[in-house]
Amino acid sequence: MTNTERKILEGPTGATLLDLPSPYQAHPCGLLHLPRFLAKIRKHLAEGLPQSYRRNFTKGFDGFLCLHLGVNPDEVIQCVKDSKDDKELDAKLCKLFPEDLKAAIWNRKVVQMGTADMAKEKLQEVKKNLSAEGREDLISFADVIDFDERKIP
Repeated sequence: MTNTERKILEGPTGATLLDLPSPYQAHPCGLLHLPRFLAKIRKHLAEGLPQSYRRNFTKGFDGFLCLHLGVNPDEVIQCVKDSKDDKELDAKLCKLFPEDLKAAIWNRKVVQMGTADMAKEKLQEVKKNLSAEGREDLISFADVIDFDERKIP
């Protein structure tokens, strides 16, 4: 199977997956990034997660989401592994996650990550690595992810 068939593009940061959900996509429970994390877990379990994604797998947004929910990333991975379909997965996640997801608090973090003074320097570094240092519209890490994965032209 070719990279094109696998929806992988080789870019300046390594392999770029073109079929992952945007970090801005919400799960039916209301949490941004969760569909993306679940999709990365599925690729990981199928041994299809490129090295460029493995270095931050369960860290970065994935890790921050799990920290927000008070769960271990390995528990979420196990839920995905043990579920035969999305309905079963959602039921397992509902049992694992706290009753109050505090979705609004988490979602605000997702859309603002990279806008605080301490993170702006890292955001600029990432934009430079993507030859996008002049892109003033890329104001958060979620924006940069979407740009890298060709969801933002």
